[in-house]
Amino acid sequence: MSDTKALFIDDAYLSTAEAAVTAVNDRGGILLDQTCFYATSGGQPGDTGFLERHDGTRIAIAATVNGQSKSEIIHVPANDQPVPEIGEMLTLHIDWPRRHKLMRMHTACHLLTAVCPFPITGASVGEDESRIDFDMGETVDKGEISAQLMELVSANHPVFSQWIDLAELDANPDLVKSKNVRPPRSSDRIRLVCIGRDSAVDSQPCGGTHVSETAETGAIHIGKIEKKGRENRRFRIRFGEFPG
Repeated sequence: MSDTKALFIDDAYLSTAEAAVTAVNDRGGILLDQTCFYATSGGQPGDTGFLERHDGTRIAIAATVNGQSKSEIIHVPANDQPVPEIGEMLTLHIDWPRRHKLMRMHTACHLLTAVCPFPITGASVGEDESRIDFDMGETVDKGEISAQLMELVSANHPVFSQWIDLAELDANPDLVKSKNVRPPRSSDRIRLVCIGRDSAVDSQPCGGTHVSETAETGAIHIGKIEKKGRENRRFRIRFGEFPG
């Protein structure tokens, strides 16, 4: 299988693109030379949407996943969809409202890790609720955490990416906040997602999609903090004002 150029890495706001079919695997998964569809990874769900053929017919995409490597992106059709030809040119359309909610939520997760600087033991990004598990034993107030999150949102800090090499990552191990998962070392460089001027708010390896400034996240709050063991707390992030 050939590599797919991941257009979302450089432009998370690209909702449509042109691409050529490079392969259709034995399960019907469609591979393209390039794509704006994000593949499930790092707790963020893959994109859905449709691929438009030259005659205007559509191939509905129910999921986007990685193949044997991160560079292999597979577009999984819904049931009973037409099969494109190898070399066929398609117009890609992601479900933008869904993607934008995921971008806002993923950015909110980064803000929470800045407010709660504890090792991360798990995370999942959702359209209406996300969760992050922290290796921590202390009790915190969800109203206070929500207020700190909204301070960062209201300050409208820039959100941007920069690249470092593996040596620089190894020299700065605190950049990795996950306790159990290390960034893939299949490439000679690592993408950092940074928040704030000169990364003053946060900086950590991440391959997901995010909004370009914190105010675009909108109102967020901690809906619940659950105890998941003596040294683990699960924070649930939701859209909207804190109800307290």
